[in-house]
Amino acid sequence: MTLKNEKGEDIDTGSIAAEKGVVLFLVPKADTPGCTTQACGFRDIWQEFTALDYDVYGVSADSSTAQSKWQTKKELPYPLISDPKRSLIGVLGAGDGNKTKRSHFVFEKGGKLLDRKMPVKPADSPRLALEFITGLKLSE
Repeated sequence: MTLKNEKGEDIDTGSIAAEKGVVLFLVPKADTPGCTTQACGFRDIWQEFTALDYDVYGVSADSSTAQSKWQTKKELPYPLISDPKRSLIGVLGAGDGNKTKRSHFVFEKGGKLLDRKMPVKPADSPRLALEFITGLKLSE
């Protein structure tokens, strides 16, 4: 499925895990306190994910414009995916009517889902995702 990033560019969600592992974290609404805690948590350890060959994407039903403002304001170094119809959010099982369940998903290179946390606390989400991936790398 093709969605827009924070710049309004098309993102083919089916191919984002073709070259690297991917962490998708889902937030109910951009630039709200809990969502900002979660997003800034991923921002603060983002380089640890990239060092493990994982990309990070934030996903919400907000418009690309709202996401772009939030990304600039909080200096988020990773792309944000706009899913206003909650298509991807629904496929991931995180849709709840007109709401998005706070969650994160870890996919290996190639796209296989390895881990899902839903619900997850905003402050715990980044650390739990990193611990899961670190555990995978140690067992390889």
